[in-house]
Amino acid sequence: MKRRVAPLIPFLVLALVIALAPVPVMAEPTTRHITVTASQFAYNPPVLRVNRGDRIIITLQAADVMHGFYLDGYGINEQVEPGQTRRIEFVADRTGKFRYRCSVSCGPLHPFMIGELVVEPNLTFARAVGLMGLAVAGTFVYLRKNPAAALK
Repeated sequence: MKRRVAPLIPFLVLALVIALAPVPVMAEPTTRHITVTASQFAYNPPVLRVNRGDRIIITLQAADVMHGFYLDGYGINEQVEPGQTRRIEFVADRTGKFRYRCSVSCGPLHPFMIGELVVEPNLTFARAVGLMGLAVAGTFVYLRKNPAAALK
């Protein structure tokens, strides 16, 4: 019996680490209000960090000339004139990095006016995938060391 269980001990230890290791608590989806100011040739802030599932409300402002806001992957395309604001609402339902760029030609450095939306992943899902991978790997190791167990 000891010979059958011994190869699985490293997998059991890793499973416990994955399941019980402290990680930042996954926040419930919230509404985030963010003000983004567009000016030649940058966005402020240049990087927006949110959690998956958050409802995002961006207040877009133009500091100098007419600017646009096109968010890759979400199909959002808005424009704002100087002295005005534009409200943009959406749910960050996809994990990853998404670029936002000016969609109105605003001067010679217009192509370099890019920002980034970072949507953080769901850590609970990542843990489940890790545990599943360990279970599969442990099964293969066990069956390789004990081929007779597969026939029972």
